[in-house]
Amino acid sequence: MYKKILVAVDGSANSTRAAEHAAYLASLSPGAVVNVLYILDYDRTRSDVLQNAGSDDLHIDRKKQLAPIKDAFEQRKVTYELVIKHGEPGPTIVIFANSNDFDLVIVGSRGLNSFQEMVLGSVSHKVAKRVTAPVLIVK
Repeated sequence: MYKKILVAVDGSANSTRAAEHAAYLASLSPGAVVNVLYILDYDRTRSDVLQNAGSDDLHIDRKKQLAPIKDAFEQRKVTYELVIKHGEPGPTIVIFANSNDFDLVIVGSRGLNSFQEMVLGSVSHKVAKRVTAPVLIVK
């Protein structure tokens, strides 16, 4: 089935569900490997530091966000690698996915309504349009 899976996560409930589904799919294929991609968005990080938290607090917060995602893979005994990249989420996911020959790319849906998606765009929509591998959007 799928031997090389990419799941993009941001710590949200939808990305946690996406990671759980990636772990499930990988558990069905012996030898499957999952890359868990976490994007550090400089603009968001900078505003978080300025508004309410120091970099140590943000590091602790990220660890808390990633803990349930890591648990999903460890519970199913699935091999995974956490990859952290810097940049804007949509383009960074697309570049990483297209550069690494994945069998499947999984992302969580942010749950925008059609007007919000038309005006703002969504990461999952950008990924689905531009990634060459099959894309699964989990909501």
